Amino acid sequence: MSVRKAVPAAMRLSWLVLLALIAGEFVTDLPGPGWTTTFLPAMVVLALMVATTTLQARAAAPRGEPRAPVEVEPPVTGRWSALNSPADKVPSHGTHVYGQTYAIDIVADPETAEGEAPARPAFRWLWPLFRRNSAFPAFGAPLLAVADATVVTARDGRRDHLSRNSLLGLLYLMFVEGNVRSILGVHRVIGNHVVLDLGDGTYAVYAHAQRGSLRVKAGDTVRAGQWIARCGNSGNSSEPHLHLHLMDSPDLDDARGIPFTWRGVGVPANGETFTVDEAEARIAEARPGDVGGAG
Repeated sequence: MSVRKAVPAAMRLSWLVLLALIAGEFVTDLPGPGWTTTFLPAMVVLALMVATTTLQARAAAPRGEPRAPVEVEPPVTGRWSALNSPADKVPSHGTHVYGQTYAIDIVADPETAEGEAPARPAFRWLWPLFRRNSAFPAFGAPLLAVADATVVTARDGRRDHLSRNSLLGLLYLMFVEGNVRSILGVHRVIGNHVVLDLGDGTYAVYAHAQRGSLRVKAGDTVRAGQWIARCGNSGNSSEPHLHLHLMDSPDLDDARGIPFTWRGVGVPANGETFTVDEAEARIAEARPGDVGGAG
C-alpha cells in the first residue's frame, strides 16, 4: 500500500478509535478517573489525527514543476459562477487531498430581469436554516463530458440532502457532517460521482451529482459535450453545485491534482460569471477528441 493510501486509512482509523473511547466512557465502568482512561488516550488520538491529516496533504501535493494546464471543454451550459477557484489560490479548497489541488466549484447563476431577486438563494446568517434543492437553479442541470473519454467510475445512490447555506447549517457541515463523512471515506465526501479517463494519464471527477441522474456506467465511452449526469447536492456539499477537478489517478485516495483550462472560458475566478452557449456544446460534442495538452 502506498503512503498516499495508507495515510488516509490511518486517519479514518484514528477517528474510529476516538469515537470508541468516547462511547466506552458512557457504556462501560472503566477503573480510575475518566481523564486517565479516556481523556489522555483521546488527546493522543487527536494528535495522531492532526499528524495524519498533515501527512495526507503533503503526500497528495504535486511534485516538481506544475504540469501545463489540460485544455478541456466546459462541463455545463448556461450562465454559472465560480467558487473556490484555482485562479485565486492553490490548493483551491485549502488541501491537496483527493487530488483536488486545482479543483473548482461552480453554481448556476442565471440572469434575472432588472429589479428581480437573484434566482440563486443567498447565504443567510440565521433563517432559513436549510432550503430545498429545488430552490437552486443548479439542481438538475445537465453535466457534460469535458472530453472524449472512457468512464472509469459511476457511483449513484447517495441522497440529495437539504442545503447548508446558513450560518448554523454551514457550521454543522464543517464540524459534524464533514468529519463523519471523512471517517466513512472519500465516496461519502464526493457523493454521487463520475470519473472519466481522458487519456495521457489524466482523469476528471464530477462530484455531488443528483441521485438517479447518471446516464453512464463504468466502461462506457463518451464524447465531448455528451450529457452524463445532472447537478445535485449529494455528499459533503453546502448547496447544489458541481465540483470538478483533474487528477493523475482514478483512485482519489492516491491521486494528485492536474491544472485545467476550459476552452473558450479559461479558469474563472471566485465570483466570476461565465456563459457557455448550447450551440457551443453541440460543436464540442461533434469535435474529434482533443484530449491531453499536458506537459
